[in-house]
Amino acid sequence: MNLYMPTRFLSGQRAVIENADRIASFGQKCLIVTSKTAAKISGALDDAVEALNAMGVAYAICDTIRPNPSIDACLEAGRFGTKFGAEFVLGIGGGSPLDAAKVIAAAVSNPSITAEALYAMQWQKKPAPIVLIGTTAGTGSEVTPTAVITDRTGRKTSISGPELFAALSIGDPRYTETAPLPVTASTGMDALCHCIESFLSKTADTISRAAAAAGIRTLVPLLESVAAKNTPAFKERKALYEASILGGLAISVTGTLAPHSFGYLLSEQYDIPHGFACACFLPPLLEQAQDFAPETVRALCLQTGVSTERLLALKDAILPKYDLRMTDAQMEETSLRWVPPNKNMLKTPGEFDRSVVRKFLRSVFSEQ
Repeated sequence: MNLYMPTRFLSGQRAVIENADRIASFGQKCLIVTSKTAAKISGALDDAVEALNAMGVAYAICDTIRPNPSIDACLEAGRFGTKFGAEFVLGIGGGSPLDAAKVIAAAVSNPSITAEALYAMQWQKKPAPIVLIGTTAGTGSEVTPTAVITDRTGRKTSISGPELFAALSIGDPRYTETAPLPVTASTGMDALCHCIESFLSKTADTISRAAAAAGIRTLVPLLESVAAKNTPAFKERKALYEASILGGLAISVTGTLAPHSFGYLLSEQYDIPHGFACACFLPPLLEQAQDFAPETVRALCLQTGVSTERLLALKDAILPKYDLRMTDAQMEETSLRWVPPNKNMLKTPGEFDRSVVRKFLRSVFSEQ
């Protein structure tokens, strides 16, 4: 068992307002990091501003964070925060703003840092304190030490380390009620992938598997309902959000596996939402795990009451029908991206060489 969890996580209706004093404990100047619309529509930004005003904390808003945030956008926001004199960073939103807030906190403390140094986590001063407010039920970024940022080549690359854990994360399931059904479906599948991948990871332990299994038990029936086009009631939204946090706790121990690495490709080049992109690669993951770790697959099914057939049926029911094509030559060239295998693949059951990479690609791409 191996757990390091320095984040204080609080949840509940009006949790942001009720914990204004905790937020203010990190300083008298706050940089709010968010996107243009989601934080405003959900009500999370209004609550955060109310909490800061109540405690006399000055704030500046950086609302330029887009999906799959770029390293240059994070550096620019960091310079803005330094100029403002920010003492802490408050991220509001789904995975992109929360991940960006973590990296921006490092840039605020190190205004001359380069993109290369950020990716290498070579900063002279530790990141400014990070406070996160989640508005989607999926990413689990509220409780992980990882930020996924798009580098200058257009590839999504993770930055991960204990100094990127938030000091405080707050979740109010009310904020997820404004998420459209397709967003709920995609973010929910992201949470489910976190749980499945973490459970199957070579680095999983008792704690991570307990969190992952609990997440799967909650997520599968709720996502089956979403796949049937049923809009979740508040009680179901709350359960989805709590399950996404369980997924975040699980991957904070294990990290993610091959589907996340392959999923980045689909988000980068085909604009497929992250959760759906990762879920596209669940079939070859489960096949690989059945071949090389059948006892782990059996334990997953026993502890969750969910069969692999049910997981695959859910994936087919909830994902849009994508017509993705590559020539054999393109697959050969693309496979070089994962040679040698990255850390996600090394934690996946089995061994990864180019033939296995091609198998994963062929499970999603039809040949032109």
